[in-house]
Amino acid sequence: MNDMSAKIRRGGAFLTVFLKEVKENLRDRRTLMSAFLTGPLLGPLLFVMLINVTLNRELDKAEKPLPVPVLGAAYAPNLIDALKAGGVVPGAAVADPAQTVRKQDADVVLRIAPDYGKAWRKGEPVQVELFYDSSRRDANTSVERVSDLVENYARQQGAMRLVARGLSPGTAWPLQVARRDQATPQSRAVLMFAMLPYFFVITIFMGGMYLAIDLTAGERERQSLEPLFANPVARWKILCGKLAAICAFSTASLLITLLGFAVVGRFIPAEKIGMELDLGLHFATYVLLLMLPLVLLLSALQSLVAAFAKSYREAQTYISLLMLVPIIPSALLSFMPIKAQAWMYAIPLLGQNLGIMQLLRGDGVTGEQIGLCLAGSLAAALVAVLVTAQLYRSEKLAISA
Repeated sequence: MNDMSAKIRRGGAFLTVFLKEVKENLRDRRTLMSAFLTGPLLGPLLFVMLINVTLNRELDKAEKPLPVPVLGAAYAPNLIDALKAGGVVPGAAVADPAQTVRKQDADVVLRIAPDYGKAWRKGEPVQVELFYDSSRRDANTSVERVSDLVENYARQQGAMRLVARGLSPGTAWPLQVARRDQATPQSRAVLMFAMLPYFFVITIFMGGMYLAIDLTAGERERQSLEPLFANPVARWKILCGKLAAICAFSTASLLITLLGFAVVGRFIPAEKIGMELDLGLHFATYVLLLMLPLVLLLSALQSLVAAFAKSYREAQTYISLLMLVPIIPSALLSFMPIKAQAWMYAIPLLGQNLGIMQLLRGDGVTGEQIGLCLAGSLAAALVAVLVTAQLYRSEKLAISA
């Protein structure tokens, strides 16, 4: 520590502290794993694996033969033939269709009433029952597939009945709705990748977390913070050196994550479901620009929270709770979709979330939106830095517990 004090007196305090913290933490295996492996690489890999598994499972249910238990298949042979033509494989009847669906033994069960044939021959309306569980998201594709086949068959037979009576099929449908979907293949990607901004924020958070803890609570616990503050150097310069080191690790972590998503994004079969996903250089550049002020803000908040802790373990607990904050904007936009207003871009985390969502949609972000996002996040970061600097002036921080 005496050697460190001499270096601070000879050279610039900011640069000396920055280089010292970077070199020391490059030798720390836990910090390296968190900053350069766990968050940056594991996140993209897990994200792509989950997306691929989900897409492949949904595609299988939409394209491959679909087994469906049918009760009363003998009462409606023509309907069964139509279902078979659509890829449905009628299965053996089950004793209790409702219980079968609840136990997840089948995604959907079809029941045909015994009086189906009699009512059909009289030209009376007939009814079939579909048993399914709407709370099971993985069963929605199967339910929609069977439901569409039954409804298409019903419309086709209804049209034939009208023709047999000398009437135009259009008589039964005096009003037709022409749907004009304005979604583009790229904008549809937002439906599946809405949590992507959260991955970037968590990467920044994880990249600097252990470093922020070690440079405050860790040094306090090791009793190395007190001699460092004893140097005739303004404490804000020491703080700036530490924050620069945390920001360097967080930014490196973000860059690795952006590179990881650019690579693994090519393996997502988005085109198979009519989506287009571009996570290349253009996307990465704008995400980096939007996230840079957030790097400083999160670094200052982590340092502030860790400075209140008396031990390394206590700081981990506090910062783990702080980690819940970044998920709020993503969760809010997922459950309560809102129309973005200009002022929203000035709110830290929310502005970044909205900007990344626009990039995913292919709409791009305007200069005004970028400016508001940078200004709002930088202002919040400045406040956090000033509060942390004020805390660094306290003698209680310098005294080891």
